[in-house]
Amino acid sequence: MLITDDFLPVPVPESLTATYLVPTTGSVDPAPAEAVAALGGRLSGPVHDLARQMLDSPLMTVDTRPIAEFPHLPPDLLTAFGATDTQLARLDAATELVVVQASYRPGWPPAHEWAARTVACAVAESLGADVVDVFALQFLDPATALRSLPDAEGRVRLIDWVLVPYSSDDGGLWFTTKGLRRFGLLELQAQGVPSHLTRAWGAVMTGVARRLLRAWTDGLTDSEVPAFVQLPVVTSVTGHDIAVAYGNPQQHDTTGPAALRLELDPATDPDADSFLTLLPPSGHPGPTGRYFAAVCATLFGAAAQSDVRYARPDDAMARAIATARDGLPGIRDRFLAGTLPDGVQLLVKYGLPTDEGPEFVWAGVTSWATPERIVGASASDATADPAVRVGQPVVVDAVDVVDWALLDGSGVIEGGWTQAVLDAGDRSQR
Repeated sequence: MLITDDFLPVPVPESLTATYLVPTTGSVDPAPAEAVAALGGRLSGPVHDLARQMLDSPLMTVDTRPIAEFPHLPPDLLTAFGATDTQLARLDAATELVVVQASYRPGWPPAHEWAARTVACAVAESLGADVVDVFALQFLDPATALRSLPDAEGRVRLIDWVLVPYSSDDGGLWFTTKGLRRFGLLELQAQGVPSHLTRAWGAVMTGVARRLLRAWTDGLTDSEVPAFVQLPVVTSVTGHDIAVAYGNPQQHDTTGPAALRLELDPATDPDADSFLTLLPPSGHPGPTGRYFAAVCATLFGAAAQSDVRYARPDDAMARAIATARDGLPGIRDRFLAGTLPDGVQLLVKYGLPTDEGPEFVWAGVTSWATPERIVGASASDATADPAVRVGQPVVVDAVDVVDWALLDGSGVIEGGWTQAVLDAGDRSQR
């Protein structure tokens, strides 16, 4: 392998393992092959074939074990990633776990993840049970998780597999990814991100993850797994990278590219994670945060600025909220029945309390088992609540919902009444 200053050698693990759990009560027969077959046309042909082949091979195991034999699942972390009280109660009452594990070499497709998630969700649906993704310490709604699997052309949304959490530090915000290790790649981090760029920078991190994952898997195409893959020290990210990562490949973006430098940050503690750190290109003058702001401006323009909006106490907004709320039962029924159009995402808009009035944010719906509570992933970063971040799990009380919308690659195709009122107000002020 030729090592130059233009490339960064990143170590490749020999193999990868995915683990999913299905908590149950009493002795059960998971019957994984029958459960997968029962999914029928809900799986693409390639995914169905992959799951069946892995089940018939020593690369996958499906075991039922007493729950006491498995390491304790911390309820506080599960709650932080969206677990409901009902899910935690079912886990606490469970006596056994169906443990689905699959191993495979690094590369594309990540057969271990695709197959293990398929089988675990199939088993959970057949038993009327939950699924726990051990990597993310996250409950998954089986029906929603099945939709995260590749379509017939092998396409997935990276945001269904990689989260972008962040926290505050002395110099600003510290962003990381959580999910690239599923594919063997080190997680990304960025430090010193200005706080007003939370939403934009989360999208940047997701776009960079998509760009690097492509370079990573392109370096793993040989029959032998290499010891290292060389990633470019200076990588670029475009609006199209971000659109693809969010599942909108038809969006043709003309912004960017913006350049970022990679630096390997190895862990000194053997139990800690190493990272690929995102930095400005070498020789860039000024603070790191200023360059990150320039990257967001290049990719998003004015949209990179904070977009917190508060309710207007006027008749038009009141009518918009009433219309949206009247339609909640119907859109929930369509979501649960799986009758929404292909490629469409359901989002809900809800209020977070602040001293200036409620701050409204959006969340993509992943589960809506009871009318009163909606489980989803945040589609925006909240100023009022540092726990509400793009891609992070959220639990929304239906009474707090003021709007809903169906989105495809072209934008809102149904709903979004409050946003229409806000947009009309913006136009009237021009």
